[in-house]
Formats: sequence, structure tokens, C-alpha cells
Amino acid sequence: MIAKVSCAALMGIDAFRVELEVDFSRSGMPCFTMVGLAEGAVRESKERVFSALKNCGFKVPPARITVNLAPADVRKEGSAYDLPLAVSILCGMGVIEQEKADGWYMAGELSLTGELKSVPGVLPLALAARENSGTGLIVPAANGSEGAVVKDLPVIAATDLGQVVRFLLGEEEVEPATIDINTLWTERQSFLNDFAEVKGQEHAKRAIEIAAAGGHNLLFIGPPGSGKTMLAKRIPTVLPPLRFEEALEVTKIYSVAGQLPKDRALMVTRPFRTPHHTISDVGLIGGGRYPQPGETSLAHRGVLFLDEMPEFKKNVLEVLRQPLEDGEVSISRSLMTLRYPADVMLVAAMNPCPCGYLTDGLHPCECTPLAVQRYRSRISGPLLDRIDLQVDVPAVPYEDLKQTRSDVDSATMRKRIGTARQVQDTRYADLPITLNSELEGSALEKYCNVGEAEHEFLKQAVESLGLSARAYTRVLRISRTIADLQGAETIKVDHLAEAINYRTMDRQG
Repeated sequence: MIAKVSCAALMGIDAFRVELEVDFSRSGMPCFTMVGLAEGAVRESKERVFSALKNCGFKVPPARITVNLAPADVRKEGSAYDLPLAVSILCGMGVIEQEKADGWYMAGELSLTGELKSVPGVLPLALAARENSGTGLIVPAANGSEGAVVKDLPVIAATDLGQVVRFLLGEEEVEPATIDINTLWTERQSFLNDFAEVKGQEHAKRAIEIAAAGGHNLLFIGPPGSGKTMLAKRIPTVLPPLRFEEALEVTKIYSVAGQLPKDRALMVTRPFRTPHHTISDVGLIGGGRYPQPGETSLAHRGVLFLDEMPEFKKNVLEVLRQPLEDGEVSISRSLMTLRYPADVMLVAAMNPCPCGYLTDGLHPCECTPLAVQRYRSRISGPLLDRIDLQVDVPAVPYEDLKQTRSDVDSATMRKRIGTARQVQDTRYADLPITLNSELEGSALEKYCNVGEAEHEFLKQAVESLGLSARAYTRVLRISRTIADLQGAETIKVDHLAEAINYRTMDRQG
């Protein structure tokens, strides 16, 4: 007898339907054969499934069992096929009627006792099940709330194989998992840090406000102890909350990567990722033998913070160029090409020289000009061009340190940033962009149009600083954001002057 159960496989952050077919035949020599490009964990499912069936009271008679995972030309990996395989074997044995399993999508890892363990990628699976008009989804109890995020799809969160069988046979009622989406937003993570705790550094706070308002990349340059890392860690406190569609995107990435927190069905706060400088290029942008999202994708719709940026390997930094430009990571393999979202706000920090004290008046710098040049050359020109704001963060003077609290707090900054983003939402409502940092081509010419006086000012700046075409474009984008923060319709000379002031590395070159 041939039995069929629906499940899904992951490709990138999306899932596609897989039909698990089992031919259960009593004739011929007993054996178990699995075909359909099943990888290690899938092939090993035989031992887990047969032990789980035995320990749940189901005796599998000797038979010739052939398992096919269709489509057979796409690789399948992971332990999520345990549950659909067990159910399909029971259908082949006649324990469960095929009609009762039709339409149900299933995923789950089985322990040897039949207990269901959580698996990654349940949110993409639920979306695929709804798209394919599935009857519902059966997953481990630990994944129930994650699947329940998808509306109009019954999600059965089961504790073990026995409960799944009883549910399909109609012997036990299991209420579909539910979750209140509105509650998730009201329970948005509260931040322990605030910009009011940062003493001094008003210039850097202003740069952060501009960067967050327009989605621009940002580089801090300053001596050790000047507060670069402290400033960066507080950036999430001023970013606008995620929209529901954005939250789904972020949650899918974390679900596929197996990094979705157990107590969180939906990622409702913007990510803040801080990879160590020893990270590899695969760890940063994703890939590997079995491709997984990297830190850049895990920071999608949030902040990717690279502390001590010149300490990263140069080849690792260079792979960031394409994701920063396109907002996605493309990973090509011989049989497929995967794309992971990577729309990040890059925030980086570095010292001005190897010893760190080149711009610090209190400590002498011992670096030679050649050493300084070599240190800064670890960040290539093309990558530096992609960082919109390059800001000096000097050591904090004592007069600022003795203050009890700054006048600029996160709530005030967040309100101004939110207003500026609403202006951009309205302006770009008919375009496939949402932020000033995405302006290019005809849209850049239309929305960053300047007058004669502004053109003359820009000409002098380009000639004196040697700005590249990309740097010129970024100055215009930053100016547009500054104008939005001030509520100005057009870009003026003072907006351009402030924008150019945030191109520290160009001015030093």
C-alpha cells in the first residue's frame, strides 16, 4: 500500500511542499530504502522513527518499505521529517486511514520514546501550508506558538506521536494553538539602556539620529574609552518598531537558523548583532556546506555592529560590499542559488591609529605615518564609500563627565526619527523604496534636487575633498535626511555642509 503525507523543505528562508510517499509491501525481503536526495539527518530518521513507533505501542511487521521524498531532485535535510515519516508508515500499515492524513502538513523530530522535539523553520512551513491550502499544520508543542502566528491556518501543537495518532483518528480533541499578535506588540522588549546615560558626544548623537532616520550606515572613529561601543549599543533604543511584515521576515530568518528564542513566537524588536572580529566570511554573510543565514542576515531590518572594524580580516569585510548595496546575500551552489535578506544598518567603530591615541590630546601617539596608513587601508575605499556617515568621537572632557544626565534621551530622539520616517513613507509611497538611503537614479535626481547656490557649494566640496561619485551620492542622501529631520521641503547649503562634515575620512584624505 502507498501512503502519502505532506511536509516541507527549506530553501533560503522560504519553504516548499514535499510529498513523503511510503510504499509498504509485505511481499519480498524486508528492507528499508529512502530516496529523494535525503541528507544525513533525514536518512538517520529510520532508527528514531522505528524506535518511537515501538515505544508508542505500534508494532511494525516485517515489510519492504520504500520512502520517496518528492520532488526528488532537491536536497532535504534536518530532522523535521521524523513525524511525517512515522505517520505515513502508520497509514501504510492501515492504522490510520489515508483520508484522515490528507491535507495535513507535518513536521517534528521524534525522540526514541515518541516525544516530539522542536525543529527549525516552522514559520516558513506554516506559510507554505497556508499558501497550498492545507487543512492545517501538526508540529511539536514547542513550535506551536510560532506556527500560530500565521492566520487562517489551524496549528495542532502535539506533545508526542501517540497524541498525533489519536488526533488523526478522532479519539482526542486538540485545540489549535493560538496567539494574540496585539499582545506581542504591547509586550515589546523594554530597553535597559538610554541615550540620556551618555555624557557628552552630542555630535555623535546627532549623527546617530540622522543615520537612524534615513537608514544610513555609520562609522565611529575615536580613541579607546571615548564611548563608541556605548553609543552603538543604544541605537536600537531609537529605531522605530518593526512593522508586522518586517517582523515576519526577521522571524523567518531566525526560525530557519534555529535561533528563534523559545519564549518568543515573533521577533518584534529590531535585531542588534555584534560579531567578533575573528568571524569568517561564511559566518558573516552565510553559506557553508548546508547553507545557513549569516550575521548580516540575522541583523536584517536592524543593526550590524562591527567593533574594531580594522581588526576584521580584509576578505571578510570585502564580502559586505554586495549585501550593503543590494540589501540581500546571494549564495550560489552548483545546483541552486539561495538569497537571504540582508537589509541592515551597518554601524562600525575603529581607532584612528593602531595605538588608538592619534586624536587624543591626553595621550601621546607612538604610531608612524606609515603605520597609520597601513591601519586605515585595512578598510578599502569601495567599502568606505558605502558608509554614509564617518564621525569623529573624541575623548569625553571632564566637564561632560561630571554631568548627572544628558538632556538628549532615547524617547526624544525616537520621536524625531519616527516623524522623519513618516515623511519618507509618504514621499516614497509609490516607489519600491522606504528610506532616503535607498535613493538612486531618477528618484535621487527628483528628491535631492538642489539650487544653483547648493550646486556651487557641492562643486567646491567635491574638488577640495576629492569625493568619489558614490560619496557625492551619499552626501545628497544624508542631506535629504537632515532636511527631513528639520521639516524642510528642499535641501539647502546648511544641510549639505552638515552632511559633508560627516565624511571624516574624506576630509582627512
